[in-house]
Order: sequence, then structure tokens, then C-alpha cells
Amino acid sequence: MGIIKQYDKRTGITYVYESKAYWDKEKQMSRAKRTLIGKLDPETGEVIPTDGRQRKAKSPSEKEPDYKKLYEKLLKKYEAQKVLIDSLKAEIKQLKEK
Repeated sequence: MGIIKQYDKRTGITYVYESKAYWDKEKQMSRAKRTLIGKLDPETGEVIPTDGRQRKAKSPSEKEPDYKKLYEKLLKKYEAQKVLIDSLKAEIKQLKEK
């Protein structure tokens, strides 16, 4: 098991991988399995953890979303849509009467 640093010329980012060697029975040779650990910060030289999908890894200090605020936001959006639908129905009814 070792740490490998790989520089990407296109983006200029150095990625840090954990490499684990294993024996491949079919090919009768040693192989390596790499797991992405993160990016290397060019200024400090520290490894910045990442989950490999161009997103930063969640830190344990992140808290759960405020569900009450989310509910209230969705409720306001629903009420605005309901008002819009009702006004459009009234407009359609007026147009049909003419």
C-alpha cells in the first residue's frame, strides 16, 4: 500500500491516490487498485479530501438542513402556484364567456 501523486496537465491539479497491490490470478501478474484520496493544495502541500465527483467531501461539522425552513419555502411556492392557477382558470372562464 502506498501513496501516489499524479499531476493532470489539462487542469494543473495534482491528485493523491492510495494504491493497493494485489495478485491477478488470471494474468499471473501483480496489479494495483487505486483509490482517490483528494487533491494536493499547491500552496500548502496539504491533501484536500474529495469524493471523486468534483465535489468537496462533507466535513463532519456540517449540520442537517433546517427542514422547517425548507417546508415553509415549499409552502410559499405552492401557494403562489395555486394563486396563479386560480387566476388563469378565471381568465379562461372569462374568455369562454365572450
